[in-house]
Amino acid sequence: MDQRSRDAATRVLTALAADDALVSAVVDAARARSPEVARLPAEENRRHIASLIAGAAAHVERGGAHDDGDFSAACALGADRAAQGVPIADVLRGVRAGRGEVVRTCRALARGLGVDDGVVLDVVVDLDDYVGLLQQHIVSGHRAAELELSRTSRELTTQVLRRLLLPGGGPPADAELRQAGLRPGQDYHCAVSAETDPGRARRLEQRLAPFGGVFGFVEGTLSGLLHAVPVLPEDAPLVVVSPAKPLHDLRVHYPVCTQAVRVAAAQGRTGVHALASLGAETALAGYPVLAAALVDDLLGALDPGNDFHRELAATALSFLDRGCGLAVTAKALHVHANTVRYRLDRFRELTDVDVTDTNRRFVPTLQAWWALRTWLDSCR
Repeated sequence: MDQRSRDAATRVLTALAADDALVSAVVDAARARSPEVARLPAEENRRHIASLIAGAAAHVERGGAHDDGDFSAACALGADRAAQGVPIADVLRGVRAGRGEVVRTCRALARGLGVDDGVVLDVVVDLDDYVGLLQQHIVSGHRAAELELSRTSRELTTQVLRRLLLPGGGPPADAELRQAGLRPGQDYHCAVSAETDPGRARRLEQRLAPFGGVFGFVEGTLSGLLHAVPVLPEDAPLVVVSPAKPLHDLRVHYPVCTQAVRVAAAQGRTGVHALASLGAETALAGYPVLAAALVDDLLGALDPGNDFHRELAATALSFLDRGCGLAVTAKALHVHANTVRYRLDRFRELTDVDVTDTNRRFVPTLQAWWALRTWLDSCR
């Protein structure tokens, strides 16, 4: 822009900034185009727009490249809208409407001030370029503020989660719970996943979010407190969920959920599991020495390197897992019922453990189940 055009632009922008009615027209255009912006007080919109126009006038008067301008007011506008919860799409709708109104108003002002049409065109084109840069900095300010707000909010939530679930720290006050999005008087489910990768954890969190609650990394895995037990597909990432309890009672459930996740993950399980449904495996996994003793006592005759022995043990375990039903076991293993019967007979001959004995007491059956699971796990 030459000096003549710069002088004209300065006069136009100064006149615009000094005319409250014209500033109001820009404000009204932005509010009419964006309902989210219109929910803010009109004076809030006016304050920012007047500041932007005054900054533009000062920049044009100083001269120099647009890229060297002071865009702090634009960044502040974007940051304020982020803090007020106005989405960037709604901000941009208001900015575009205001931008169009500014260009039209400046063109009319320039002609009213007697500026030549050729100079008017230069002024309008240059002004539109400058407003485009303002828009970029508004977006930048909004995004930076959103990231900071998100980081601050997530840090608060994570700290509250850790203080609720981990030993060693005092429980959060009710005000802190509310700030983290929790209701002090409400019962919550403790949910622990096996996800440690931030990207996969974010995707899982999005799937859990509809069930209410808060989430964060506790001891390196995504954990959270939920209003309701989530309903996800069976092939969804593994999540173990405790019964609903008062917030300050969940600390005793968290380590058990964590252990249950380890056990379920080792078994290759996926989807959502109630903690109680994994109770037996989780409790028994805490006593590996006792499990090894049972293996030695009951299954000492089996050879881990023998494929047939592993097949017999897997059939016996499947039989117990399915309530000692011959037909359902055969269906699960895709074999004939007579094949299952033969394998169980051979298993009894080798180990002297008869899993088909209907008179067998519960505790010996549990011991056989535990020994079989432990032995097969050691074969993997």
